Amino acid sequence: MEFFIHNLAPVMFLGLIVFLMLGFPVAFSLGACGLFFGFIGIELGVLPEALLQALPLRIFGIMQNDTLLAIPFFTLMGLILERSGMAEDLLDTIGQLFGPVRGGLAFAVIFVGALLAATTGVVAASVISMGLISLPIMLRYGYDRRIASGVIAASGTLAQIIPPSLVLIILADQLGRSVGEMYKGAFLPGFILTGMYVLFIMGVAIFRPQWVPALPLSARTIREDNGKSGFAFSAASDDFVYFFRRVFGAKLSRHLGLLQRQHWVQSGRR
Repeated sequence: MEFFIHNLAPVMFLGLIVFLMLGFPVAFSLGACGLFFGFIGIELGVLPEALLQALPLRIFGIMQNDTLLAIPFFTLMGLILERSGMAEDLLDTIGQLFGPVRGGLAFAVIFVGALLAATTGVVAASVISMGLISLPIMLRYGYDRRIASGVIAASGTLAQIIPPSLVLIILADQLGRSVGEMYKGAFLPGFILTGMYVLFIMGVAIFRPQWVPALPLSARTIREDNGKSGFAFSAASDDFVYFFRRVFGAKLSRHLGLLQRQHWVQSGRR
């Protein structure tokens, strides 16, 4: 019992893993695990009884938090991209565009991962779409398994750093900082990381070309009458570009409005 009291947090973490492995949803697993070990901690004298009395206030405090209100809407955007098929169409057309190049499918996965990250901030939408569509195609045309799975996993996690990132929203709330400041700080590193992924695939294509072969001519199905694929790519990506402009246009307009009001305030003080 003494060991259990001094190691309540690690045991709680192991309990959460057990809940998840049993197949329960993450939200219910987190809530059930917290309440279960909260009662145990109160019975053992590790936690005060007043802790659970503050639970309703904590719940309503989170619901009234304007910063966290952005999370369900960004999650909704990710689901819209996933269910509507826009992400699939974009991935397919960019794969056709870079098909003649060695590592073209890997480049397509990286660019689509960055675009999905920049519009939704949801990792699941990126990884599910690219994993289900790209991985079978990459393996079918001779891509190395390690390169294919690594590119999909790495590109999917770009949503953690490229704004709008849900992780940055939660960090801004916990640190008491502005979400805009967190976004400005992570914008450049996110795209630098994307560029590093591209450089890595270019290096693999140069030194290990057999790992990232180009698409064969028979696999390049999207073509114009003259044999080019630019118009098909442009037409297929119109919806996604419109969606991208609406999201970033709203953010940019809000940011410029805040800067303008700040300038007026500073001018008035002078």
